[in-house]
Amino acid sequence: MNVPEKLFYTEEHEWVAFSEDKKVATVGITDFAQDQLGDIVFVGLPEIGDVANMGDSLADIESVKSVSDIYSPVSGKVVEVNEALLDQPELVNEAPYDQWLFKIEEVSDIQENLLQKEAYENLMAEEA
Repeated sequence: MNVPEKLFYTEEHEWVAFSEDKKVATVGITDFAQDQLGDIVFVGLPEIGDVANMGDSLADIESVKSVSDIYSPVSGKVVEVNEALLDQPELVNEAPYDQWLFKIEEVSDIQENLLQKEAYENLMAEEA
């Protein structure tokens, strides 16, 4: 499984990329998550302007196997969503690290338990 070094990860298999100033968090699902889900057929995204608290369910992804909630790894306000996924949800399967789901601004409550590459690889090994 592909696990880019520069990203952070959650135990729920989301990835997070922070802007240089740590004020914007970009969120998507990992290669492991898309592989476990199988063929993705629908992506439900939050509304721009939604306020998220860390741990809130903000989006959902439906595959041929199941529906999974996507949780916010930080608190803040949704400022952008990847609208291309509304018409082409399968893009997440093709390139999970290029196809982000939403961006949160005014980031606070950055989880201290966000995982770096090695810790996330250990988590995947436990769950495989």
